[in-house]
Amino acid sequence: MPGQAAAQAAYQPVPALAEKVADGTLPPMAERLPTVPLVVDMAAAGKETGVYGGTATTLIGRRKDTRQMTVYGYARLMGYDTDYNLQPDILQGVDVEDGRRFTLHLRPGHKWSDGVPFTSEDFRYYWEDVVNNPDLTPAGPEPFLRPQGELPTVTFPDAETVVYDWPVRNPRFLEALAQARPPFIYRPAHYLKQYHARYTDPATLQAEMAEVKVASWAALHNKFDNMYECDNPAIPTLQPWKLVTEGGKSRFLFERNPYFHRVDSEGHQLPYIDTVEMLVASGGLVATKANAGETQLQARGLSFKDISVLKKGEMDGGNYDTLLWENGTASQIAIYPNLNYADPAFRTLLRDVRFRRALSLGIDRHMVNRALYFGLAAEGGMTVLPQSPFYRPENLTKWATFDPDEANALLDEMGLTGRTPYGIRLLPDGRPLRIVIETAGERSEVEDALQILSDTWRDIGVELVQRPLDRDILRNRVFAGLTMAAVWYGWDNGLPQPDTPPDFAVPQQQEFFSWPMWGQYFQTHGAAGEAPDMPAAQRLMDLASIWETAATREERAAAWQEIVDIHADQVFAIGLITRAPQPIVVNHDLHNVPKEGLWAWDPGAHFGVYHPDSFFFAPGPAGAMN
Repeated sequence: MPGQAAAQAAYQPVPALAEKVADGTLPPMAERLPTVPLVVDMAAAGKETGVYGGTATTLIGRRKDTRQMTVYGYARLMGYDTDYNLQPDILQGVDVEDGRRFTLHLRPGHKWSDGVPFTSEDFRYYWEDVVNNPDLTPAGPEPFLRPQGELPTVTFPDAETVVYDWPVRNPRFLEALAQARPPFIYRPAHYLKQYHARYTDPATLQAEMAEVKVASWAALHNKFDNMYECDNPAIPTLQPWKLVTEGGKSRFLFERNPYFHRVDSEGHQLPYIDTVEMLVASGGLVATKANAGETQLQARGLSFKDISVLKKGEMDGGNYDTLLWENGTASQIAIYPNLNYADPAFRTLLRDVRFRRALSLGIDRHMVNRALYFGLAAEGGMTVLPQSPFYRPENLTKWATFDPDEANALLDEMGLTGRTPYGIRLLPDGRPLRIVIETAGERSEVEDALQILSDTWRDIGVELVQRPLDRDILRNRVFAGLTMAAVWYGWDNGLPQPDTPPDFAVPQQQEFFSWPMWGQYFQTHGAAGEAPDMPAAQRLMDLASIWETAATREERAAAWQEIVDIHADQVFAIGLITRAPQPIVVNHDLHNVPKEGLWAWDPGAHFGVYHPDSFFFAPGPAGAMN
């Protein structure tokens, strides 16, 4: 586990930087590191102490995916450990008073990748000159900085101290700092001031605007203020690797940050690996290229269907292991009945919990698992994963066993007893009970699963019709209430903790396809959409408010547990399969990659929570951790 004490051993120089240190381009390591670096005890973390060197190649599907380096690097003010506990990372520490006053302590001597000190001025610049400047940020500070609509007082007592003080508790704050896509409540002020009207004369700004072809100084500033995108070699970073490729199109190189703040307990500055190479490859070719050994670490672009090809290549002498990690989404396949569907008769039907339960009971999940996932996934409805404190086994199976007799009884109880000559039930208005499920048409397993469903649903008198669409068209149709039901993944975050904001599990986001208009109503403060008018949905909103204002973590946990239990009982989304393995291709010579892991976006940042800065190359098989 990471520690805060200084490394006991003498610092071990980085060979790749030796020439720059020798000619004075870079100072020695002791002068590059913070006074109190973050010391990682590799043995305590179950890892090997590594060696310097090497280039790790990974494949991306498009140029903009260079931002995955920000995700994988996972240098955060606060970060999660592998048990999903929050702990300081870039910060040396944080003091919290009454859940509303947060004193952030920076590491003395910490520097940006260009050697300029990282101080409270970088936080002041963000707060005063970026997020509260209406030209740069018209919407103002993000919601996690506005608990109950209240903004903080932010002060900067000295170069290593920043204080956020709210009049109310803010349970979102620290969790937000650890996200896969971090909010970056700091900016490299020394770099960005050259593009800011407050600090640079108008003539200079006009010349810069003309050169990059933008119409305002704000557009100029925003173009270069792109810390997450990881596409600007000039902007300093605190991540373990820094982009060095100018104007790249298909190949991007990231070299080690010589001022990175982590070291191992033997005195090696992390990262161990000198360079990361990202190559753009067509999505359909990722498995083939991985099979051919063209990547040393790969998960993106690979899916369950690729496992057989990868395993065959491995057995045929490929210089890699194919690991199978659990997936962090709540469901790999989930059906979302649209409770805001425009057709009144079907809307009434979809809002009846007996109908949603009947649809779920009419699914043979074991057949789906066996046919599509070789029995390696978990079968059940959409709920949280076992790694979450809110997991209850009964919620996984509630209304999610294959019971066509019970499903038929529920539909009969609703009065849907009329049938067509082909056995399909009739609505009260005489139309056949035909459920049209729209998909993004991107995953073959979705279409295969729906084909299995069509047979078992027909046995309960429900006809299923698939309609594949372009992803953007699907989303727009759902948001407009034109889609009867849609298929997507389950919650991206399948392992919420007490301090995880429940926004995605309550009617506050249109992106939850079962209640797009309720989400719109919340997101637009009533200017669009509809207010929730079902008791269970209204209770979810009450629980969101309880979570927001709770005085203790225990109260937040209780609110979350009830949210999870309501979803299992109300079947707002019908999950089919969960925990389907995610293939991870790891070169034989790459060490410290866990053999067992969780492929999760948030929390976890995919590889990030396992800290790729600790991965290293060394000859020999079985490079992945036991």
